Parts: sequence; structure tokens; C-alpha cells
Amino acid sequence: MRRLAVLVAGAGLALAGAWLAARHYLDTPLLTGTAARIVNIEPGASLTASAESMAAQGVLDHPRVFAWYARLRGDGRSIQAGEYSVAPGTTPRALLDQLVSGRVLLHSLTVVEGWTFRELLAALHAQPAVARTLGESDGAAVMAALGEPGRHPEGLFFPETYHFPRGTSDLDLLRQARALMDEQLAGAWAERAAGLPFETSYEALILASIVEKETALEAERPLIAGVFVRRLERGMRLQTDPSVIYGIGDGFDGDIRRRDLNQDTPYNTYTRAGLPPTPIALPGAASLAAVMHPADGETLYFVATGAGDGSHYFSTTLEEHNEAVRRFLARQGSQ
Repeated sequence: MRRLAVLVAGAGLALAGAWLAARHYLDTPLLTGTAARIVNIEPGASLTASAESMAAQGVLDHPRVFAWYARLRGDGRSIQAGEYSVAPGTTPRALLDQLVSGRVLLHSLTVVEGWTFRELLAALHAQPAVARTLGESDGAAVMAALGEPGRHPEGLFFPETYHFPRGTSDLDLLRQARALMDEQLAGAWAERAAGLPFETSYEALILASIVEKETALEAERPLIAGVFVRRLERGMRLQTDPSVIYGIGDGFDGDIRRRDLNQDTPYNTYTRAGLPPTPIALPGAASLAAVMHPADGETLYFVATGAGDGSHYFSTTLEEHNEAVRRFLARQGSQ
């Protein structure tokens, strides 16, 4: 009897020791140093398989203890699949919390203001964390997949930095960017100034895309929008080079020439009055706001100053504008 008591006491001490060791392990950081470790939990993997996988990936030293603790907590079936970043200092307890909550590693894609739809697609397909489902689809196929068959894709996706887990499809990201542009355009349109020469918000979007391509200086965007709005109101042609270049397409070699300005296309605002048929790029929030609230004034022309800072000189009369052009050409010739 005494021997049995000793055995029971010994077993109790062993269990207590094991429990203390397990508690110590659960509260001990898994990684040292400053670098995070990326682990993948496969969809449909069991708790045991997931723990063993994390051990194989160099994160867990004691996968059985981790699995036992997860079951004890009632989270044996709650671990979510995905890609996780395990930061230095993360304990097994914190890791389990992370896996149960699904706080997966997020990748990012920055869609740049002024990009064309073609550049957007190229960036999407160059991002390795994006699941490619569209293949070499053209704009018509993409818009059909988004439920808008027959619609031109240019300008319909909002420039922003998008964060997403690995495996998000290119179509899902395009759907997010499409919805955000609708939201941003609707908000800007609802707060637009009175008396603008637009019948629809889409017309404002077209002009915003031109403003986006004409200047990178945010302070100039309302000024340039003001010039274009006044030209539209007076029936003057917009005469904007970026729309001509867009109409030339792949044939543009980087230098715009007089023959390009004279070559008629639906996007040539030197040969055709009014707005081009579609946007020519992705406008950002500042360009949308500029078009909805153009600067007041009498200026009808602008030309680059040649100062190297992207700035423009604005003129009221054609004579003043021609003199500004001469100054620009002289400055270019002296460089």
C-alpha cells in the first residue's frame, strides 16, 4: 500500500512537472532575433498535421504540446488556413490566438494614379501573391467577368494601395478597385459645384483622367480643371496632348509631333470637340475633386514652364500663351 502511494505521488509529481514544463513552453517566445518567420497552414489540414507542419517549417519545437493545448482550450478545430507571419517574441499561446483569429499575412498592391488599365493588369499579374485567373484577358473579357459586358474598362478602377491575403484572385482585387472607384466618384459627384458642363458623372470621370495625366502637382489640378471646364463651356476644343497620345496607342514612340496632332482618332481633342469617348487613365481622388470644384478664373491655356518641377504657366489670351510657349522652347533649347 505504501509502495502504491509512493507510485501515485510520483506520478502526480511527474504530471505536475509536465504541466509546469508545458506552461513554461506555452509562454516562451518561439523565435529569437529580429526576423519574422512565414508559415503556411494548408486548407483542410488537421490540428496534428498543422502542428507538425509548423514544426517542419521551424516554428514549433513541441508540436504535440501545442496540439494538446489547442484541444484543451477547445480550439482543436478552429485553426484557419492561410499564410501567417510569426513575429519574434510570439509565444505558442499567442500563435494559437493568431491562427484561430485568422490574422493572416497581408500582401499589398499599389495602383498608381495615372496608370492605364493595361498597366493595372500588368501590375496585378506581376504580384506573386495574386492568384491569376484572367490569363491574357483583354479589357472586354475582364469587364464581362465583372458583370459589366460591353463597358470600356479605362478609368473605372480606383488608384489605392490594396492589402490582401495570398491567393486572392486578380478578379477579386479588380472588383474591389472597381467598387471603390464607384464609391469615390459618387461621393465627389454628389458634392460637385453648380453649373458644371457635365451631364453625367462619367463625363466628369473622363475629364478627371485628363487632369491626372496633365500634371503631377496637386496644387495645379484645380487650375487645369478650370481651364478645361471653361473651354468646354465656350465650345473650344480641349487640345490636350495626353488624350492624343492615348488614341495613338502602341504606335506612340515617346515624342508627339504635329502629324500626331493632325491624325484624327476618337481621342484626338485637337481634331474633335468635346470630351474623348472614355477616360484615358485612372484618376485619383485629387483629380476627381479638382474637376468637381475647378478653380475660378479666365485662363484658357497652359504650357509647361520647363523649370523641371512639373509646373505650368497659365494664360488668358492666345498671344500670352504663344509667348509662354516660346519661352518654354527657348528654355528647352538652352539645356
